[in-house]
Amino acid sequence: MKRKLIIFLSVGFIIFMAALCIYYLVKGDSSRWQVALGGIFAGALPLLLLRLKNNPFNIPIIVSYFIFLFCSLFLGSIKSFYLHLNWWDSTLHFFKGIFIGCIGISLYKRWIPENVRNDVSHWILFLFVLSLSVLASVIWEIYEFVGDLTIAHTMQRGGNKDTMYDLIFGLVGGLIVALYALVRKHKV
Repeated sequence: MKRKLIIFLSVGFIIFMAALCIYYLVKGDSSRWQVALGGIFAGALPLLLLRLKNNPFNIPIIVSYFIFLFCSLFLGSIKSFYLHLNWWDSTLHFFKGIFIGCIGISLYKRWIPENVRNDVSHWILFLFVLSLSVLASVIWEIYEFVGDLTIAHTMQRGGNKDTMYDLIFGLVGGLIVALYALVRKHKV
């Protein structure tokens, strides 16, 4: 079931982004066709999970990844939600913090054998989930900075203020999941 879902969502998203890429390339809209081209590669990434013997990510995480891609690439960049809705960027960074925190919990379950988890401190799990979420936010902001220097010049429209809000919202999203993991460690 999980394998078929990954194939279905990846192929569907790749076709959608490829059509947009061709449409905007023909139209001469360099900014949008480049976003769509990036969407093709981002949509193909989950196909790498098919090579894993035991995929650590559950169906809600896989579906959330594609929802995030659709909201950030298509709605945010191509349909200009980032420009017209001030709250859109912060909301996606908050969601990304939660999403990466959930990935942290999945990786914890994958990497720490079940018979050893009782000996792992609640705080280690908390720090791992929070750190992974914050790291993802920092890497994303570096990506935006480098993108503005080299290609788009539109990713950090608010400059330092935008970066700080993005980092704060990513931190808060990750903090929520880390606190959940701290309190519910034995259920995680």
